[in-house]
Amino acid sequence: MTDATLLDDLEARGLVQDCTDREGLAARLADGPITLYYGCDPTADSLHIGNLLGLLVLRRFQDAGHRPIALAGGATGMVGDPSGRSEERNLLDDATLEANVLAIKAQIARIVDLSGGESGGLLVDNRDWTGDVRLLDFLRDVGKHVTVNTMLARESVKNRLASEHGISFTEFSYMLLQAHDFLRLEEDHGCQLQIGGSDQWGNMLGGVDLIRRVHQRPAWVLAWPLLTAPDGTKLGKTTGARIWLDAQRTSPYAFFQHWMQTDDRQVGQFLAQFTLLSLAEVAAVLATHQEAPGRRVAQRRLAFEATALVHGPEEAAAAAHASEILFGADPTGAPAAALRAVGREVPAVAVARAELEAGIDLVDVLARAPELAASKGEARRALAQGGVYVNGERAEDGRSLTSGDLLHGRYVLLRKGKRAYALADLGV
Repeated sequence: MTDATLLDDLEARGLVQDCTDREGLAARLADGPITLYYGCDPTADSLHIGNLLGLLVLRRFQDAGHRPIALAGGATGMVGDPSGRSEERNLLDDATLEANVLAIKAQIARIVDLSGGESGGLLVDNRDWTGDVRLLDFLRDVGKHVTVNTMLARESVKNRLASEHGISFTEFSYMLLQAHDFLRLEEDHGCQLQIGGSDQWGNMLGGVDLIRRVHQRPAWVLAWPLLTAPDGTKLGKTTGARIWLDAQRTSPYAFFQHWMQTDDRQVGQFLAQFTLLSLAEVAAVLATHQEAPGRRVAQRRLAFEATALVHGPEEAAAAAHASEILFGADPTGAPAAALRAVGREVPAVAVARAELEAGIDLVDVLARAPELAASKGEARRALAQGGVYVNGERAEDGRSLTSGDLLHGRYVLLRKGKRAYALADLGV
């Protein structure tokens, strides 16, 4: 993609809601590589899919030849951003922030090349230039350039002032710290563009204004729309849970399934925004999807591409295979990684290798998995009714398990009915 078409591509993907001086930014991009930044506050030890959208915009700029800076907001994370919140965040201690910053740095590096140099991006922590700044210096060098009238006009501040909780001076100062970040990145790295979600629009404008007032130099801001569900509610509000990028918080299988559940009304948007497919490829996937929507071709491609970006192609393939297995596909030809992924999602049943070598009554094994049978009597009834499956094959009454049932020398997958699973894993 050429610099001249980058903004057009972002707009076609639905990734531009607001932009300061679009024509000026387009001209600047046409002049040569620009340095831009996207910030993530380490309020948790993992980023989520809202952050993934920002990291992928950084990646799109980098792929077009521009230099990205990913900012881990160790300083601003200590203060808390009032945007989109009705009450103040709990302040984090230094040790927690340090652990969170280290965790999200690794996640950022999977999406954006952070090797440094002329072509590689940078990863910075705003504690490095904020931690030792004296209050009086900050008030003199930053505060004098920003009017309280401007700060009170920000939507995030107005909303909090109108709420029952109000806003503390700590959070009120957040926009000054963020503006200072942009100023320092402009001074130290020639950064001229900040990107973020539309809820950050007011905070980001503060940096543009500060750079203009202090150095009389241009800077730009680009914001994308907030993610919403088909009914217009903010994504995540309907489910009450975030989808995290950390595999311990949201497993690769659960991450894959999140995208598999995408509504047909949004799958085209998400293919354009959460994958690195070209728009032509997105259109081709959607065309194939429309031929037989029930096959969910678009959702499968979205799930694989997004999971591969965050967790790697091998984990994405394992999650795809695990998904097929847990929806009834034959597990006997599945790779070991897929069965390992299944094991992270279903209850474990304890079976010793010696028991399998000697042969063990399937009833005894089923009774060890309460999710399959609460008692041996219930296990016998399920077997008699033909509702039990061993490695995808219906089990006959009186069936025993032996070492010959092991898949990859360690797994036996048990199922009762259509959706109740348990896995024996002799490798643990």
